[in-house]
Amino acid sequence: MNNFILLSFSTANILSDSVYYVLCGILSVAVLVGIHLMSKVERAQLGNQISALAVALGVIITLIKNDILPLWLIYPGVIIGLIIGLILAKRVKMIQMPQLVALLNGVGGAASAIVAAFVFIELYDGVDFFGKVTASLAMAIGSITLFGSLVAAGKLHKVLAQKPVILPFHQTLSMGLLIILLVLIVLGGFFSFATSSIMLVATILIATAFGIVFSIRVGGADMPITISLLNSLSGVAAAVAGFAIGDVLLVSIGGIVGASGLFLTQVMCRAMNRSLMDILLGKTAARSSKTETELTPEVSEESEEQQVMINPEEVIKNAKTAIIVPGYGMALAQAQHLVNNLAKKMKANGATVKYAIHPVAGRMPGHMDVLLVEAGVAFDDVYEMDEVNNEFKDVDVTIVIGANDVLNPAARHAEGTPIYGMPILNVDACKNIVIFNYDLKPGYSGVENPIYKRKSGVAVIQGDAAKTIQELLNKI
Repeated sequence: MNNFILLSFSTANILSDSVYYVLCGILSVAVLVGIHLMSKVERAQLGNQISALAVALGVIITLIKNDILPLWLIYPGVIIGLIIGLILAKRVKMIQMPQLVALLNGVGGAASAIVAAFVFIELYDGVDFFGKVTASLAMAIGSITLFGSLVAAGKLHKVLAQKPVILPFHQTLSMGLLIILLVLIVLGGFFSFATSSIMLVATILIATAFGIVFSIRVGGADMPITISLLNSLSGVAAAVAGFAIGDVLLVSIGGIVGASGLFLTQVMCRAMNRSLMDILLGKTAARSSKTETELTPEVSEESEEQQVMINPEEVIKNAKTAIIVPGYGMALAQAQHLVNNLAKKMKANGATVKYAIHPVAGRMPGHMDVLLVEAGVAFDDVYEMDEVNNEFKDVDVTIVIGANDVLNPAARHAEGTPIYGMPILNVDACKNIVIFNYDLKPGYSGVENPIYKRKSGVAVIQGDAAKTIQELLNKI
């Protein structure tokens, strides 16, 4: 044991401040490179591996730099975490990935809050105003991230009600909690022993309350934004905790995660026509006092005529151009492989097939892309909304698999609904639409889709997508 301690000390001496800072810079760049690679589906796996390796090396050099390798209590924790991670990687299905990501965001926030709490306690009788304030801020952000993520994961996993929960004076309550929290953070830098424990507990409790109040109002329409925002907050909490303990690597990596998460959040906000400030203050998924039926526009002047359904087998068999729109229903039914088989069959008949992906399709950014790649869909066949949106009016058929809100024309007209103003896929511009949905109920946002009531050019096939698509494949 003595030899092990001597070895660690000699290693720490070799790792001078200059060497440590150089390594921190290299690892930070490696994480940035990994994130850049993850922006493209075909390179995402390599990017993830590079970032994971950089973080692992960061943990190792931190242990060496701070001479804490001999603390044997670290290693059982590392082993337990490794085992849990391997079990989750093995057992968690792709369809469950959004709630796992939300949960991991919460764990990251909790870790930062715990580190910051110890720093705050250590500095209780000191005069380090900056240290106290940053510790208080890290505790607050970490607690918000933890409990906000737990609520988000509970909603995604259907443990909690998925619809928005709106409390009396919800926005006022959110604003009040946020103001109180900011006051506590600033005051935390002035108080010493007599009130430090009270300030610590008060900060955590108010932050917890804000995290819960903020998250319970989030409905399905805003869930992708919420996950991105919580991911950003977990990085911000880590960076602020790094300031509190004076760790440059934690500040750097936390800042990268926070910035990239915030950038993704802004992309999601633009994609859904949402204001980030509105989301922070609890204005997410607000509903109008009018009913959805009153707000849904008429899609045809021939309201009294009988709906004329198209023959989906004939339309798909004869199509020369097609766009497939996958949604969360496809993920639930695990029908991505069958969808790929359908596309292959159409291509064999001479058709050109593209996949159109809305930025918030599924419950997490990039969810649909990963599912399609997992099923063997070629990267070149997958298009973002802006790339393909003008083509719907020209293709022979659009095939919708378990999607609703992202193509709901009510988003253009139904003021006061959760999806109003959200950019959508222009599926309704297509002359022939074949929809595979479990039922005719509204999507996660609760807004009825007028495409279902269109008088011609639409075929809706209800039921589990895995079964209905297989039946169609057998017929064509």
